[in-house]
Amino acid sequence: MASFDLVSLVRHSLMEGGLLLAPALLAGLSVALVVGVLQSATGIHEPLIGMVPRLVVMVAVMFITGGWMIERFVSLFQASVLSP
Repeated sequence: MASFDLVSLVRHSLMEGGLLLAPALLAGLSVALVVGVLQSATGIHEPLIGMVPRLVVMVAVMFITGGWMIERFVSLFQASVLSP
């Protein structure tokens, strides 16, 4: 494998990883923002109240987008390992 092939493979892998993590991270960020505003408005500053909704939403997003993520992983694997 030439050095330019390796650099291209690493760049493509990092881009795919970011793309695969984006839905869960964006969902977690949006829930954290809403919960943070609600916590500051009500004066309840319990860390568990902020963590549980984020965790639930991120797991739900992972289940919803799981099939798409697996397809992307398989295509990345096929492009990197199985191609000549």
